[in-house]
Amino acid sequence: VAQHFLASYHIECTDEVKQSVVNTMGTFQDIVAEKCVEYFERYRRRTFVTPKSYLSFIEGYKAIYKEKFANVGSLSERMRTGLAKLMEAEVSVNQLSKELLMKEKDLAVASKKADEVLLEVTLKAQAAEKVKMQVQKVKDKAQAIVDDIAIDKAAAEEKLEAARPALEEAEAALQ
Repeated sequence: VAQHFLASYHIECTDEVKQSVVNTMGTFQDIVAEKCVEYFERYRRRTFVTPKSYLSFIEGYKAIYKEKFANVGSLSERMRTGLAKLMEAEVSVNQLSKELLMKEKDLAVASKKADEVLLEVTLKAQAAEKVKMQVQKVKDKAQAIVDDIAIDKAAAEEKLEAARPALEEAEAALQ
C-alpha cells in the first residue's frame, strides 16, 4: 500500500532510501496492528487499524516531509545568499586593501615631503631669528647713539639759553 501511494511522491533521495521509507511505513503499520492485539489482551477492548488510518499516516508523512523540505530549501537559499554576500565582501575587502596600500604609499611620500618642508621652515626660522638678533644689536647701538646725541643736544641748548641774554645784548648794540 505504501509503495503505491509513495511511488509517485517525490522524495529527494536515492531509490534505495525511498524503498527503505516504504518498508518502514509498512513496519509501522504492522507494529500498530500488534499493539492493537496487545491492547485487547490487556484491557479487553478492541481497537482497529483501518486502511483509512494508514492512509492518513502516509498523508501526514507527506505533509511533514513537504514542510521540512521547504524549510530546508529556504535555509539552503539563505545560506547561498549569505555565501554570495561573503564572497562579494571578500572581493571588496581585497580591493580596499589594495587601495589602502596605495594610499599608505602616497601618505608616506606626502609625510616625507612635509618633514622636508618643516625642516626647511625651521632652518629659515632660525636664520631669521639670528638676523633679528643682529638687527636688535644694531638698533640698540643706534638708540644709544641717539640717546647720547639727545643728551649732548640738551646740554647745548642749556648752554645756548645761558648765552642768549649776552647774544641779545650784542644784537641790540649793533643795530
